[in-house]
Amino acid sequence: MNKYLQNLFLKYPWLKTLANKYVLVSLFFVIWMVFLDNYSLLNHRELDKVINKLEDNKSYFQQEIKKDEKSIKKLQDINEIERFAREKYFMKRDSEDIYIIDIEEDRIKDSLLEANQ
Repeated sequence: MNKYLQNLFLKYPWLKTLANKYVLVSLFFVIWMVFLDNYSLLNHRELDKVINKLEDNKSYFQQEIKKDEKSIKKLQDINEIERFAREKYFMKRDSEDIYIIDIEEDRIKDSLLEANQ
């Protein structure tokens, strides 16, 4: 068996360095840290993806907050409040009649936009 190993080491010199006990321990340590440990690189990749997704959500909601702040500032005026109520909630004055025309294509477009968000 010893002669067989010597022939193998002569034929493949890199096997001699791979058979070194320090290299084996180091290789085991690297494999352990990359794949098996609780804080492995694979877990870090997954957590980084989650963090990136949450940061994207954060930026989206910050933009929405800015839009809402603009709307709130705009609604300080009584005329804007009345306009908003008439457009969004179909409120009317006593002397008015409201006719709502519902187009099916618009509802389909709105539902597709909501589904994409």
